[in-house]
Amino acid sequence: MPPALAELVKISIDGIKGTSPYILTGYALLSLYVLIQIFYIFVYVVAPTPREVLRSETSYKHIEDNGSISYAKPLPYWKNIFDQRKKSMREKGDVTDCNIGIEDAEVFMSLVVPAFNEENRLGIMLREAVGYLQKEYGPSASEAPANGSVRRRQKNAGEQSNGHARSGNAGGKAEPTGWEVLIISDGSKDKTVDTALEFARSIGTESTGLIRVVSLVENRGKGGAVTHGMRHVRGKYAIFADADGASRFEDLGKLVREVKKIEDQDGRGVAVGSRAHLVGSEEVVKRSFLRNLLMHSFHLLLWVLTPPATAAIRDTQCGFKLFSRSALPYIIPYMHSESWIFDVEMLMLAEAAAIPVAEVPIGWHEVQGSKLNVLWDSLGMAWGLFILRAAWATGIYRRT
Repeated sequence: MPPALAELVKISIDGIKGTSPYILTGYALLSLYVLIQIFYIFVYVVAPTPREVLRSETSYKHIEDNGSISYAKPLPYWKNIFDQRKKSMREKGDVTDCNIGIEDAEVFMSLVVPAFNEENRLGIMLREAVGYLQKEYGPSASEAPANGSVRRRQKNAGEQSNGHARSGNAGGKAEPTGWEVLIISDGSKDKTVDTALEFARSIGTESTGLIRVVSLVENRGKGGAVTHGMRHVRGKYAIFADADGASRFEDLGKLVREVKKIEDQDGRGVAVGSRAHLVGSEEVVKRSFLRNLLMHSFHLLLWVLTPPATAAIRDTQCGFKLFSRSALPYIIPYMHSESWIFDVEMLMLAEAAAIPVAEVPIGWHEVQGSKLNVLWDSLGMAWGLFILRAAWATGIYRRT
């Protein structure tokens, strides 16, 4: 150590020894306070804030019965009625947010598909998804076989293998029937919108109006596209699924059955499609060492940074998650993350609202054409998770 620096250290130590312990404690507390304020300001600056929704993004197009593309029509928005009911309860002095309720569903199942430059893969995914939705939840679903044979009764005599009640729920109220698909083109520069509309035209007039295409002017990210779609669903249940078709869509029935088992008295529940059972399978083993290392590192980070129920989910990132309609108002309005980490925020919000969550094994396969950069996006997810947790912990993000 240079003599000058050694002398400075000696003087500093002597000064500390001659200072009152109370003054040292005060300095320490002051330093801690300053560091906390600096950290708060840092998180406040870097924490993402979703951009405002543009007016054109609150409309959709579909294929008319005559095969032409419709004019832009306004999307329904369940949150408007929810907010009105919430305001009324506030005026009465009720701040619990319990039993507010949400407007009744118009269809049984809503599918939200976020799509960014997916002209090559979207059609394949839609063919599988719409085929299943039409067979299981369409007009002729009551006569259609579930798995290529006569549909079997479940333990609940009124429930079918697709999770739909044949004649109503336990309370005697008939469930809505039908389905819809919301394709959210997330600022796509290719022919994603054209591909979606052309697919709708190809399936015939019976279902063309059930496929709605929404165009976001600017790319928001997968999380932003999913959140936007979930704001406008009409279904009793709403699922989002990736446009690559990696998840086996026929497993949707499993998710519906499981979410019905765990729904609370207000009908709130979430079912998470999971690939955790595939760890050790050929699909995972064939991945590179780096990809598997990053996967396990991310799981460790989740365990450290997220609350216990969220940390217990073995696969938070699978793009196949189902929400009951009653759960949406406690999750969607409070979303901030629009990047890959949005799934974790959804689960954290569900946990904060005491919404039951079920993890359900599903079929899955690797699909070529992924836009995920394994290294950089993994680092981005780790950074996003840290900022997300810090923003909620410091009160920068609030359920208000």
